[in-house]
Amino acid sequence: YMNIPLAHVQGGEVTGSIDEKVRHAVTKLADVHLVSTERAVERVTALGEDPARIFLTGCPSIDLADRVARDPAPFDPFELYAGVGNPFSVDQDYVVIMQHPVTTEYDDAASQIEETLAALRRIDLPVFFFWPNVDAGSDRISKRIRQFREEHDLPHVYFFKNLPPEDFLRLISRARCVIGNSSVGIRECSYLGVPVVNIGSRQQGRERGPNVTDVDSSADQIVAALRAHLDGPGVEPVHLYGEGDAGARIAEVLATCALSIEKRLTY
Repeated sequence: YMNIPLAHVQGGEVTGSIDEKVRHAVTKLADVHLVSTERAVERVTALGEDPARIFLTGCPSIDLADRVARDPAPFDPFELYAGVGNPFSVDQDYVVIMQHPVTTEYDDAASQIEETLAALRRIDLPVFFFWPNVDAGSDRISKRIRQFREEHDLPHVYFFKNLPPEDFLRLISRARCVIGNSSVGIRECSYLGVPVVNIGSRQQGRERGPNVTDVDSSADQIVAALRAHLDGPGVEPVHLYGEGDAGARIAEVLATCALSIEKRLTY
């Protein structure tokens, strides 16, 4: 109503989380659509948006993954960032675990992390374990992780709250496998060619590459999928979410497209 053209990044995507209805509502409010995948183009078009206003740019987070892939310089996270646990050599094989709450499954957050922690005890590789985000249910997950850490001797596990994005991806890029339900396993890991065990429904419906194995919140399934990745031939990078130049593509569209606030359904 303020006659300000609106550009929307990453519309047309489907996820298993509660933000989906907001995403599609913003699509209908937007005048310019900067989407990440071919499938997303189809969905935004199906919502009645003008194809001439839909631009396939790729996902901006892949730009950072591309920078890391081009310069995979090693670094020592233990020296640079504070965490809790027993340091180990990052030159050896290791696994990264990061599990967030599912907003629509708030009451199940504690039982879901219990299964992941049970799987953790059966992993015989070093593990970087990251804290959950602040969505509803994170307090239950965090509390159980703290209890678990106090109850068990975990010489092969190191806990981080978070890392800056580029160093986080640098750590991810060298992992033998990522376990959890973060979108990083779907997006950046596909570009980096990192195997992923994706747990539960949080990323349900999101486009994924062959690097991802989906499992229920079950310790047995998590461990089996991890072992299959570790024993397998590895995975090749897939550029499902772009070529690493989304920022430049978006800037080009915004600099050159004709801005308008008038819209009509195209169906």
